[in-house]
Amino acid sequence: MDQQKLPNTGAIIGLSIASILLCWCYGVLGLLLAIVALILAIKSTKLYNAEPELYSDFNSVKTGKILAIIGIVLNLLFLLFCVWFIFSIIGLDALENEELMRERVEEYFNK
Repeated sequence: MDQQKLPNTGAIIGLSIASILLCWCYGVLGLLLAIVALILAIKSTKLYNAEPELYSDFNSVKTGKILAIIGIVLNLLFLLFCVWFIFSIIGLDALENEELMRERVEEYFNK
């Protein structure tokens, strides 16, 4: 019997790579893509573990799963950095006042 490729292998790899590349979008968009890729990878892994003789290309799924985890970590780190920057550097009071925000950001980066 011929082995077939696992479903969603290309989507897993593509979403994982996109999540790493988009981690600079405040960590939100890339995080969503990485979570979707990880869910698809888990489903494909379960499918492969049920009948490994039917499927090939499991290494691509494992690679996509690792990339998805890296994407989740990078996106969470950048998201936490954005939250830290807003709360500790800019302050919540400056979010309502554009001039105050500009002053604090310029003050922080001109040190």
